[in-house]
Amino acid sequence: MRRQGFTQSRYVIIPAMSLTLEEVEHIAELARLELTEAEKARYREQLSAVLDYIARLQELDTENIPPTSSVLPARTPLRPDVPRPGLPLEELMKNAADTEQEQFRVPPVLD
Repeated sequence: MRRQGFTQSRYVIIPAMSLTLEEVEHIAELARLELTEAEKARYREQLSAVLDYIARLQELDTENIPPTSSVLPARTPLRPDVPRPGLPLEELMKNAADTEQEQFRVPPVLD
């Protein structure tokens, strides 16, 4: 099967593989994680399984499936915009830590 002059094998992004403990340690270091030996072994198995699954997905024939940008319908149904009365001012001010002249008072952000 060819696409735009390339063979399908050209589209393999992640080959089926099993991670080594050194690779898991490197990933953990990049993520700033401190892992125990048991966690390293467990994550090696789990991450290897994820990569193997992705490699299996790449084997699917998607030639006749059009590309999509979203699985949602083109339009999202919206409810009618009907004005309703808001909460009474007294109820709103009850939740404020500090108020001044019927407004929320907050600490300054910039000095």
